[in-house]
Amino acid sequence: MSTAANTPIRAAKAVVSAFGIALALLSGNASAQTTFDVIGPHEYDLPVGFDQPFNVFVQYATVQRDSRLFDSDGDRQRGNSAQKIIGLSKYVRFWTPESNRNIGLAFEVIQPTVGIRNRDAVDPDARHISGFGDTITGAAIWYKPTPGSTLGFQTFLQIPIGDKDVSDTNWKNLSSLLWYVPLTERIGWTGDLGFVAQSRRDDGNRPGMLWHTNNRFGYRVNDWLEPFAGVDYERISGRNGADDSWGFDGSLGVMFHYYGNQSIALRYSHGIEGENRPVNNSINIKYAYVW
Repeated sequence: MSTAANTPIRAAKAVVSAFGIALALLSGNASAQTTFDVIGPHEYDLPVGFDQPFNVFVQYATVQRDSRLFDSDGDRQRGNSAQKIIGLSKYVRFWTPESNRNIGLAFEVIQPTVGIRNRDAVDPDARHISGFGDTITGAAIWYKPTPGSTLGFQTFLQIPIGDKDVSDTNWKNLSSLLWYVPLTERIGWTGDLGFVAQSRRDDGNRPGMLWHTNNRFGYRVNDWLEPFAGVDYERISGRNGADDSWGFDGSLGVMFHYYGNQSIALRYSHGIEGENRPVNNSINIKYAYVW
């Protein structure tokens, strides 16, 4: 049990950016980025054995421009120049069960907001659509194999109750393993490996199984500054006559830690290779507050 996690504020230093969720699955119209692309360094650097439950609010925002796309041969082609602005407002409750102080638990609710502008759309009504996306809720459990590392599992349910213009109209289960490993005194590795299973949509189509992994490597310069690099990969099985889709992205960013219970992270992500998907070309911001 880490003595650094004995109070909510101290625990906050380990979870001030806890638990990413998929931008790519807010709606079929908004699909562009890799699932769980939003995670940052220390996303899964989580405490156990803290004395009191505590709360986390996280606001994610991303701006993606679909100016290029990968075709079925992996070549870059001109995209539709659609601009997507997506926000995620998230509340998380953390606690440790009295029956086992070596385990951490969390429950969260996430509300997406989606805005899409596409001047090339044939239908004038489709050139600017926006609304609340499908609500996401779920839980996580983890333990610490070593005092500095974390290993756990998270599972979420995405409920098709969003506005009609941006809802996917189907249920989704997002489940993944999660981990954090301190590679050196200053370098940490945050990662996950998971899948997304989906039900049939209102149009009768059922999307194929999606597999993804996300990895972040942060270098802690000092108490408040941490530049980081990331790699993301996902593959979607083709169904209903569609081909398989996959993408491999790279990103660079920096996280600022301040006041012990807050952080803000800025990151640019870009598609390196892929097939049958838009090229990731996004700016991402994340703010977290713990109390």
